[in-house]
Amino acid sequence: MITMSPTAEEHVTKALSARNKGAGIRLGVTTTGCSGLAYVIEFVDIPQDDDLVFKCGEIDVFVDPKSNVYLKGTQLDFVRNGLNEGFEFKNPNVQAECGCGESFTV
Repeated sequence: MITMSPTAEEHVTKALSARNKGAGIRLGVTTTGCSGLAYVIEFVDIPQDDDLVFKCGEIDVFVDPKSNVYLKGTQLDFVRNGLNEGFEFKNPNVQAECGCGESFTV
């Protein structure tokens, strides 16, 4: 199961509205970085046939089956820290992260 904080839901809702199209967002992982895996977030206009769909409020979150193995139980949050803001993944599967926080290992 994938969940979103109310702040993340609000941010994504505004982004989809400003974009004026889209079925939702896709969360995934890709192989990269010091620790091996990194998160991917993108808009989804046309879902893939094998996508898993998680309903988070009014947002559909699409996850491919391979990424779901690494993302199970993850909560997506949107945080503001001074002048910086961005998405934060609260992933219970992560065993280690690289020093810069851009990649992780499970």
